Amino acid sequence: MSHSHAIVWIDHAEAHVININPDDVESSIVKPSDPHKHLHHKSGAVGSGHAPEDQHYYHEVVDALRGTQEVLIVGPSSAKLNLIKHIHAHDHELVASIIGVETVDHPTDAQLVAYARKYFEAADRMLPQQ
Repeated sequence: MSHSHAIVWIDHAEAHVININPDDVESSIVKPSDPHKHLHHKSGAVGSGHAPEDQHYYHEVVDALRGTQEVLIVGPSSAKLNLIKHIHAHDHELVASIIGVETVDHPTDAQLVAYARKYFEAADRMLPQQ
């Protein structure tokens, strides 16, 4: 079933992708192959010492969003911004679906659904009435 709205809560350890319709909620969790890889520092390395972002992780999150009309991306850290950068670089068709990016700590999935419903209701009221 395709869903009209989705909220993604993401950090570097996991992403909660929740697809929402008025009568249905479908959720999945996507995890990177090595959730702590981005934190490793290498002594004596040139540059920041951070390992590159796991692009496969972001591809999997995007795959979970296929067919969604509007997407809200939330999370506590820079992973949400890294996901946005990934989408702009690799998944151009999803760019227009992103309607918001918000900083949100560590809510439960039920709290995410409530937050998303309220957010999407307000966003839908901003659309031209037919």
